[in-house]
Amino acid sequence: MKDRYTTVRTLTEKICAPLQTEDYVVQPMPDASPPKWHLAHTTWFWEEFILSKYIPSYQRFHPRYAFLFNSYYESVGERVLRLHRGNMSRPTVEEILAYRAYVDKHMLLFLDAMPTEAASLVELGLHHEQQHQELLYTDIKYILGHNPLFPSYRDDFHETASMETDHRFTTLPDGQYAIGYNGSDFSFDNEHAYHTVHLSSFSIRKSLVTNGEYMEFMRDGGYNNPLLWYSDGWSWLKEKAIDSPLYWHPSGDRWQRYALSGLEPVNPDEPVTHISFYEAAAFAEWKGMRLPTEFEWEAAAGTFTWGQRWEHVNSAYLPYPGYKRPAGAVGEYNGKFMINQMVLRGASVATPPGHARVTYRNFFYPQQRWQFNGIRLCKK
Repeated sequence: MKDRYTTVRTLTEKICAPLQTEDYVVQPMPDASPPKWHLAHTTWFWEEFILSKYIPSYQRFHPRYAFLFNSYYESVGERVLRLHRGNMSRPTVEEILAYRAYVDKHMLLFLDAMPTEAASLVELGLHHEQQHQELLYTDIKYILGHNPLFPSYRDDFHETASMETDHRFTTLPDGQYAIGYNGSDFSFDNEHAYHTVHLSSFSIRKSLVTNGEYMEFMRDGGYNNPLLWYSDGWSWLKEKAIDSPLYWHPSGDRWQRYALSGLEPVNPDEPVTHISFYEAAAFAEWKGMRLPTEFEWEAAAGTFTWGQRWEHVNSAYLPYPGYKRPAGAVGEYNGKFMINQMVLRGASVATPPGHARVTYRNFFYPQQRWQFNGIRLCKK
């Protein structure tokens, strides 16, 4: 466990290594937290839920950090509002790194003689930090991608590992399909309540929708045709003046996009990314198809390669039948968000190694676009 802890904690700081000091504090929108806050919040988790609970003599690094770096745990105490995280020029980056080192020192001592009952919470903490590692990539991209200089995060960062060339559809028959996690390794509580569902026969595409295909939708007036859009999506589109995926910029008669490696021409063969659920659903409607449900996606996941983009599915984020929210503050982790959000399945280029599985249920609001997400088409 000590080796895993050290590996996970080291990766968080490695992700931040290419940044300049000024990059650590910026918050261009409420959804994207400053990198400095991620470094501190993931440390707060260990101090709040492990060290202060299991070591009576433990002295907190700073008495106000519990207030500064709590995220949304109402039962733990007050916190800085999310949209104000970028206002904290203090503590400094140097102080936050000292905070991490202090907590790591005490955690490694704790792990030497960890009580059995703490093991599951430590495991949750590791996966919690891995979630923030992915958020670090997407938040850093939002910060740098909204700088007029379009600075590169890392010249060697590839947002698409490989091009998909098999655009055929696979058909699954009518039948009962098992859904949810039923193993003995780690999983989040929202994957639990393993159950079966009946699915009618459907066909699902082996590849994700490409930039080139999405440009056809744009050229055909997809962003100007209200018949393709949900009412809420159409209102959002008009209010925000959306006419292309996030990070796309017109350049004459072509498009450029900001990537973590810098500004570059849009590659028509890459899978499209940084689009909302609203846009994904409108594109599917334009194609005369639809998005799969999360149950169809999970049932079919063995028939295609997944993991380059989080994939929009046409399923609201709701509890599985028989789901029970865990007791205490841990119960705030997933259950209280089961309203007004949509599920995404799979993983992305930013997902840390060992953090993805076929039953993983990610969730975001339908208008959010800053994650590495994409479209897989489905039809009857």
